[in-house]
Amino acid sequence: MTDQKNTPPLLRKASTVILVRQKNKRFEIYLLRRSTKSGFMGGLYVFPGGVADPEDFGIDAWAPHIDMSLDKIKNQLGGDAFPIEDIIGFSIAAIRETLEEAGVFIASGIGKTKKDFEGVCTFRLNRGLPKSWFRTKIMNQDWTLNFSSLGRWSHWITPKLMKKRFDTRFFIVFMPKDQACVPDNMETKHGIWLTPENALEQNLSAKVPLSPPTVVTLTQMLKFNDFNELKQGLQTRFWGDPIAPRLVPSTEGPVIIEPWDPLFDSNEKIDVSNLSKKVLAPCSNFSRIWCDKDVWKPVDI
Repeated sequence: MTDQKNTPPLLRKASTVILVRQKNKRFEIYLLRRSTKSGFMGGLYVFPGGVADPEDFGIDAWAPHIDMSLDKIKNQLGGDAFPIEDIIGFSIAAIRETLEEAGVFIASGIGKTKKDFEGVCTFRLNRGLPKSWFRTKIMNQDWTLNFSSLGRWSHWITPKLMKKRFDTRFFIVFMPKDQACVPDNMETKHGIWLTPENALEQNLSAKVPLSPPTVVTLTQMLKFNDFNELKQGLQTRFWGDPIAPRLVPSTEGPVIIEPWDPLFDSNEKIDVSNLSKKVLAPCSNFSRIWCDKDVWKPVDI
């Protein structure tokens, strides 16, 4: 008989979108504050995203409403052990969630006007929409989803000890022209554009508390000096190995151990004492992150 208490929650497929805009020669990232009522990462700032719905899948139904052939989709968004059915579903979910949470519509259509775009962005704010609303609107109004705007960033798997777990693809998208981000005021309550450096600084001061994957992602982005470097870097970027951290309980607050930590695969006990003295300066590289009163802070080994 299986011990349900020790069985990790099932992984749910999910997508996240890192929205990027150029600011002079530099770049900024869009962050949304999740509702404090949310059952996952409540009150923290994250990238737009959420769970992939069954309606997001189906090659035959979606293929006529995508701006790329299946071969090109595989080439641009595929990877090892990532079948085309999943590529389609995760990508649809990424576009849908970005619209639902941030009001950004990664789409196009022959003869579509700015008013048409605004109509879709306003419609998503209606309460009580069925799960199928996005699929229905795309197909009935003959929209084309811009898979060509999606780029690969990373693949995350939530630690086993967390109550909710997700198998998440992190996409990256450059902000479409003539559109503006508008939080939905349901799942997300506030949105802000920040450089990675500013976001990491404001996380440590608790002004913009970030989720752990957001801290990791923004730290990764520090290696790009400007917008053009980032854009060039994406041309050869792949999903890479899944990032599947470990969660270590602590009386001072839980600690997440990243796969690149020297003790990640070791049987040696992880030292989680004196964490307040191990907090690293903003923008430091790290392999451990500690939850200190709802603020996730990178800490030294």
